[in-house]
Amino acid sequence: MKFLVMIYNDDTLLDALPAGEVDTMLRGCFTHADELRDQGYLLDSVQLESPAQIKSLRMRGDKMSVMDGPFAEAKEYLGGFNVIEAADMAEALRIAAEFPWARTGRIDVWPMRDIDAVRRRVGA
Repeated sequence: MKFLVMIYNDDTLLDALPAGEVDTMLRGCFTHADELRDQGYLLDSVQLESPAQIKSLRMRGDKMSVMDGPFAEAKEYLGGFNVIEAADMAEALRIAAEFPWARTGRIDVWPMRDIDAVRRRVGA
């Protein structure tokens, strides 16, 4: 079963860390990600740019509107995500808890729908 592991950052907590600690956490995270990939758990990993670079768009009828982001003020923002393979939610939570970012933000673990099964169901 696939899970989306979304990592939310809180710059207030990250900025409060001792100098060099974020780089130490990143190195450890990359090492751990390599281990998870070798074990077959980590399928993909993405780090996102700053929320200040976000653009949000809406289509209403034929009209598109584009806004600078972030759209909503929030202390935590999506900083990256991983796609993992795990037997169940319990295993996915265990894997997600090993990422250091739970200490300086939040990690959401979302089950991913099997899109191929949906395609077959709808005859696409």
